[in-house]
Amino acid sequence: MIKFKLLLFAVLLLTFTKAINSQSISQSNLDSLDAYFQQSMTDWEVPGMAIGIVRNDSLIFAKGYGLTNIKKKKRVNAQTIFPIASNTKAFTAAAIAILVDQKKINWDTKVISILPYFQMYNEYVTEHFTIADLLSHHSGLVTFSGDLLWYGTNYSREEVVKKLYMLKPQSEFRTSFGYSNILYIAAGEVIAKVSGQSYDDFLKTHFFQPLGMNSTYTSINDLKELENVCTPHNKVNDDVFPIELLNWDNIGGAGVINSNVEDMSQWIKLQLNRGAWNDSVIFSKAQSREMWTPHTNFKVSEGYQRLWPTTHFRSYGMGWSLSDYHGKMIVNHSGGYDGVITFTCLVPEENLGFVILTNSNSSLYNAMSYRILDHFLAQDTVDWSAIFLPYQQRGDKRERISQKENALPPSLDLIAYQGLYKSELYGNALITVKGKKMKINLLHTAIYEGAINKFSADTFIVEFEKTPALPQGYITFTLDEKKQKVESFIIDVPNPDFDFTEFKFVKLDWVEIKE
Repeated sequence: MIKFKLLLFAVLLLTFTKAINSQSISQSNLDSLDAYFQQSMTDWEVPGMAIGIVRNDSLIFAKGYGLTNIKKKKRVNAQTIFPIASNTKAFTAAAIAILVDQKKINWDTKVISILPYFQMYNEYVTEHFTIADLLSHHSGLVTFSGDLLWYGTNYSREEVVKKLYMLKPQSEFRTSFGYSNILYIAAGEVIAKVSGQSYDDFLKTHFFQPLGMNSTYTSINDLKELENVCTPHNKVNDDVFPIELLNWDNIGGAGVINSNVEDMSQWIKLQLNRGAWNDSVIFSKAQSREMWTPHTNFKVSEGYQRLWPTTHFRSYGMGWSLSDYHGKMIVNHSGGYDGVITFTCLVPEENLGFVILTNSNSSLYNAMSYRILDHFLAQDTVDWSAIFLPYQQRGDKRERISQKENALPPSLDLIAYQGLYKSELYGNALITVKGKKMKINLLHTAIYEGAINKFSADTFIVEFEKTPALPQGYITFTLDEKKQKVESFIIDVPNPDFDFTEFKFVKLDWVEIKE
């Protein structure tokens, strides 16, 4: 009996020693990550960042870096609130999962049976479009199609969804990936209709309150009296500058949430626990599995696999992107808000998750995320920051457009271009002329007001000064040569987020604009 006790004591002592050593090594490793985060943020000229890491149901790392605003000099910490933008989509999918568990709907419920005004580009797609289709990005629409309908506009969520039928597809229904914010807005409206609560209230009562996410909000109006809120920043060429938080209330289920590292760690724990929270179940394991099941696949190109040789599949589930890395399934989503980029990542098999919040329009999160994954999954030491930074620096460069050499003069006097124009999809736009100066106003979006300058013939340079993240672009007028009058115009501003060419603005001749 004495020998057994001595043996048991020795085993316990060895276990305790190993635990202490493991804890010490783990902290040392976290310190190395901490130093890497700080140095990378400096290298990328990102004003502020916050990172939280959850392991085995504990928040093992939570820290802020840099400044909330480069002019006000307030420090970022784990409580600093950031717009998480498209990370909201996972909340929307989980909200639907709750309604499925409650048997109020199922994933195959037809959207039109819930929202009678829901209409896609043809009758077949409209009649067969399901709740799962809303969340899977395989509608046939091109990525970001119609985003200018909600971005900074005065359209309501319902008004945006009602314009879906005018968006033209790029592929057959359910055959390829096309990221759609508007369909997630529709999903939010489904939640409201089925639950009898507003989308925002549903999130509060089913997620924020039960999880103790007390610093998480669904409107920037809620942030106005708070001090610890990040300021977005843009970087153009070598200039980093703060910009205002833009009201995104009408994006609803696609990207309306604002949160911080500490609150998001609670969300990560819920996800890693497959919907279980303390002694309750918020959504079932079965629905967790549905959300993490591939619905729309991407190609893993030869070039992609050269950079990430352990990745063999990439897909989108419902509210989450899915892939494999170092032999583990990776569940993640990014969020892009003007001047803020965020990222949430889960490794379910390792009971690991993390969130990265930055107040800059940069892809620093990408380098940070792979560094964290390598640290926990493979102990790799690839310097992802050094690999990705040159691409970001090239993307920050912006060359100004000047009038074309040997430019032709406009076909008509400038005053002939003045007038009210209408796009069936967007609404009205106003072109005004005062002396030799031309201006454009997209009337549903206060921030889309800009100067128009000559380029060549009936193509002009346009610049929306209130949205500095956008480069200059072109506005091209079509003329009726017989009648010698302007018929319409199309705007083309090259950028990865918004397709201005979806809007054709036709001149309303019966509206007279006073000089």
